[in-house]
Amino acid sequence: MVATTGTSLPSTLTAGKLPKMVPLYVLLGALAVVTLVFVLMGAPNVAGILVVGVIVYGVALYVLSLAIEGSRKAKDRLVTILVVSAFLLALIPLISVAVTTAINGAARFDVPFFTESMRNVVGAGGGALHAITGTLLITLATAIISIPIGILTAIYLVEYGRGALARGITFLVDVMTGIPSIVAGLFAYALLSLFLGPGIRLGIGGAIALSVLMIPVVVRSTEEMLKLVPNELREASLALGVPKYLTIIKVVLPTSMAGIITGSMIAVARVIGETAPLLLIAGYTQSMNYDLFSGRMMTLPVFVYNQYAIQGVDSQAYTDRAWTGALALILIVMALNLIARLVAKIFSPKIAR
Repeated sequence: MVATTGTSLPSTLTAGKLPKMVPLYVLLGALAVVTLVFVLMGAPNVAGILVVGVIVYGVALYVLSLAIEGSRKAKDRLVTILVVSAFLLALIPLISVAVTTAINGAARFDVPFFTESMRNVVGAGGGALHAITGTLLITLATAIISIPIGILTAIYLVEYGRGALARGITFLVDVMTGIPSIVAGLFAYALLSLFLGPGIRLGIGGAIALSVLMIPVVVRSTEEMLKLVPNELREASLALGVPKYLTIIKVVLPTSMAGIITGSMIAVARVIGETAPLLLIAGYTQSMNYDLFSGRMMTLPVFVYNQYAIQGVDSQAYTDRAWTGALALILIVMALNLIARLVAKIFSPKIAR
């Protein structure tokens, strides 16, 4: 029998490894030291403390891990810190915009704002019902124009496209992806002016302008989703004697439907906030207009621009309406994305468990 002592040897599985809580303690210690240094310098700054504290934390944890765990684990911890820090840094503008818009937009987030227009309103009061209606109608028309064209173009490029024609379409899609939004507005204005004369302002013109911006996004997203469909599914369908067009309709599209819907909603979110082309071709009005083919039509981006840039005597009322309009636009985009997630979940292929 070997006598045992009160102390036990460390396990070989945990030897040379930092305890789980050490990174947290190092982070808190680094923030405390940096805060003390900033206070002693007489310049306490929250942003500066966080940035310098994270840098000190990364260096300290790297050195500690290098001494105990070795260079491989130390590098892993350092890269993890860099990735998490970059992620949090990218979230700061998003959170800042959302919080600022919510705080400032709450001043006019009331029933009249969503049930009244700006017709005959000077100063306080009024609402953005005409702008919300115009945004929904123009966005709906844009989706009706863009989504079928984009999906059919992507199907051609992935399933049929070969040779110079396919390369030319791909090149044009790449060019359209990068054109400025004002160019799309000028295109729609020039197109309608050829048929209806100069000075034309129509809601459908705004839909045409936004379609120029939306189509390449739909093409690119749909193309990538179609490429993710395994070729084995296509080959199995064709081997059973199913025509290619039916294989695309019954096999390829249902398999990639969730991604196509998500990409289409991303394209909608990309164009719903455009101001320049709508200001140019759709114009602006203070009254309700439900007809895309008759008269000017107000949209939320143009409403926000007008309320902020062209203020009356009661400037605070105009600023409050601008912030609330921006908040309403963000909420509409969020609602569209939630609907897209729901639709994608419903129509995505069910995998047997």
